[in-house]
Amino acid sequence: MQNTVLVVDDEPVQRRLLDATLQKLGYAVHCVESGAKAIDLLTGNSGDDIKAVLLDLMMPEMDGIAVLETMQRQGLMRPVIVQTAQGGVETAVTAMRAGAVDFVVKPAAPQRLKTSLENALKADALRVEVKGKKKKSKKNARDYDIVSASQNMEEVKTIAKKAAKSNIPVMIGGESGTGKELIARTIQGMSDRASSNLVIVNCGALPENLAESILFGHEKGSFTGASEKHVGKFREADGGTLFLDEVGELPADIQVKLLRALQEGEIDPVGAAKSVKVDVRIISATNRDLLSDVKEGKFREDLYYRLNVLPLNLPPLRERKEDIPALVEHFLKRLAAREKRKSVLSIDRKALSMLSNYDWPGNIRQLENAMFRAIILCEGDTIGIDEFPQIAMEMDPSALSVTPSIETPDGLDLVEELVAVGVISESAVVGGSNTLNLLSRDGEVLPLHELEKHIMQFALNHHDGKMSKVAKCLGIGRSTLYRKLQAYGLEIDENA
Repeated sequence: MQNTVLVVDDEPVQRRLLDATLQKLGYAVHCVESGAKAIDLLTGNSGDDIKAVLLDLMMPEMDGIAVLETMQRQGLMRPVIVQTAQGGVETAVTAMRAGAVDFVVKPAAPQRLKTSLENALKADALRVEVKGKKKKSKKNARDYDIVSASQNMEEVKTIAKKAAKSNIPVMIGGESGTGKELIARTIQGMSDRASSNLVIVNCGALPENLAESILFGHEKGSFTGASEKHVGKFREADGGTLFLDEVGELPADIQVKLLRALQEGEIDPVGAAKSVKVDVRIISATNRDLLSDVKEGKFREDLYYRLNVLPLNLPPLRERKEDIPALVEHFLKRLAAREKRKSVLSIDRKALSMLSNYDWPGNIRQLENAMFRAIILCEGDTIGIDEFPQIAMEMDPSALSVTPSIETPDGLDLVEELVAVGVISESAVVGGSNTLNLLSRDGEVLPLHELEKHIMQFALNHHDGKMSKVAKCLGIGRSTLYRKLQAYGLEIDENA
């Protein structure tokens, strides 16, 4: 398919000559006699067909510089080659600053125009490709969206989004399996480095005698077995992000070299004659108490404070059980599709209740593996308790009930109040059990929004409408509280 070039020149003879020359070079040509008509064409229905512009600088009314400025302002991203009979350094510089990619003096030789157009189109194709990769990277960032419904994970997501806007070093803490790598991918995917590499290093798996070479690279022949040059993880991540997982496992001598790399922005490959500059954003993670390791002399204090500029701690799954149903649904859809078990469509209430009550010592990774096994074992279209034999063996039989329960912070008073509005049955208060039944009087599971509405109403009554106390006891921010109360149609005391 021919590339189309727009010729903008107020001289009829020049337009005819350029039209003939460009067609001989294999281009389709549009010719217009003014800057205004050029802008109209670029913004019109056929504007997308224009791949490059050959623009005369000296024209009446709207000259070439004005055309360039208008294109920049309106986002009309086309490579522009300017031409004029009055050649000079100052004119060329002015045109380039206004957005031109090349400058030719009239009358330009056909070979000069050919070279200029070919270079301009190649550069523009590269720009479009890079832009496409950035869009893809941002899409991938959305693919890594954190599945959560809990307040504490919403706070984690908020911090991650803020971290993505800068190159600040982030240290992600949390137990094994809580999703530290996912957070690192999310930060990278939302950052300006999204189109560059994310290089992941498990520091706990680095062989001690090869750790320096793996991280910083080596020259050919620098040690026995170094049969060829190796660039190392830092240079692989140049321009992007290096994720140092389990950073607390690094040997002491490597900690020193890592500190220098962070301080100076350069590394020393093994056997190299000089240092190498690198531009790397560092995200680290650990499941250890690194501050205790610092006090015990196991981890360098100066390195700790270099890495721990923005701490981000992930809560274990047992502390955010409200996320479990959403995670189960996420893993069910993703894993069933991956394993070509699309007939497995759902999980029954008993199994979901059991999973929601389990403490998950292995956190999200354990839940994902459990769902993986269940999908493989399931012979029907619904996953049940039988597909989780190991978990069922560890659970108290009462946890396998269809009716989950939650403990109330304010004791029997809350239960009695909610009995009155029908949220819980009277049997829940027999014997003083401080639990909320999640079934209505007709035996159906209450919608979450209905339960939340009644609890908010009770909290308002219990604290006499004092919003700060209500928000504190419910564990949410005041703005969130106001929004939910308004959505539920509950009365708001603006002065409270």
